Amino acid sequence: MEQAYQKYTHEDQAMWQMLFQRQMAQLPAIASRMYLEGIEKVGFVAEHIPNFNTETNPRLRQLTGWEVEVVPGLIPQADFFRLLSNRKFPASTWLRTPAQLEYLEEPDMFHDTFGHVPLLTHQPFCDFVEDLSRIALRFIDLPEAIIQISRLYWYTVEFGLIEEAGQLKIYGGGILSSAGESVYCLSDKIPKLPFDVRTILATPFHIDRFQEHYFVINSYEQLYRSTPDIEEFLSESYLVEK
Repeated sequence: MEQAYQKYTHEDQAMWQMLFQRQMAQLPAIASRMYLEGIEKVGFVAEHIPNFNTETNPRLRQLTGWEVEVVPGLIPQADFFRLLSNRKFPASTWLRTPAQLEYLEEPDMFHDTFGHVPLLTHQPFCDFVEDLSRIALRFIDLPEAIIQISRLYWYTVEFGLIEEAGQLKIYGGGILSSAGESVYCLSDKIPKLPFDVRTILATPFHIDRFQEHYFVINSYEQLYRSTPDIEEFLSESYLVEK
C-alpha cells in the first residue's frame, strides 16, 4: 500500500496541525527527551502531514534502519509482529475527523506516526521492539503467550513511562498522541509501578478507557536488556525449546 499523499484534503492538513499543536503545547515539559529529540530528527512539523516516502522513511533509514509501512488499519498479529521484526512500523494513513477528536475505536495516522515514529530514531528502543517481535513470532501459534507478549507491548510501547533525571516522563505512543491521557497518566493519584517483566506478563489491560496504572522504566536500555528474561519465562511456561 501507498500513502497516496495527494489525497489528503485541506481539512486533513488542518486536523493534523491542530492535533500537533495541541500536543506540542504540553509535551515539551512531560515527554521523554529522546521522543522530543526524535520529533526534530524525523522532521515532524505542524504545517503539514508527514510524507512517508520523501521525508519520514529516508530519515529513519539513515538513523536506525527502520521505516514506516503503510497498512489499511488493524492487521493480524502475525503480520504486525512480522513487520516489526523486519524494522517496518505499521501505520495507517487515514486521519480522524472533528467528531472523532477525543475518541477513536482504532488508531489513526496521528497516533501511529506522531505517537510512535519519533522514538524509532533511538536505537535501543528500536532494538527492544525488534527483539520483542522476534520472540512473538516464535510463540505466534500459542494464543496465551501472544496475549502475554501483547501486555508487554501495551505497557511499554503504547503506555510506558520513563524516569529521566528524577522525573517521570512519557514515552508510550498511546499517551503521547492523547491530550487527555498525557495529563492523566502523571497524576499522583494514578499508581506507577516499577518495570518488571513477570508482573507485566500477568497484568491484563483494557483498550476503551485510560489506564488504571502505568509501568516505569529507568532507561531504554533496560527495555532491551529485558528481552532474554521475557523469552526465558515464556519458554519455561509453554515448554518451548529456546
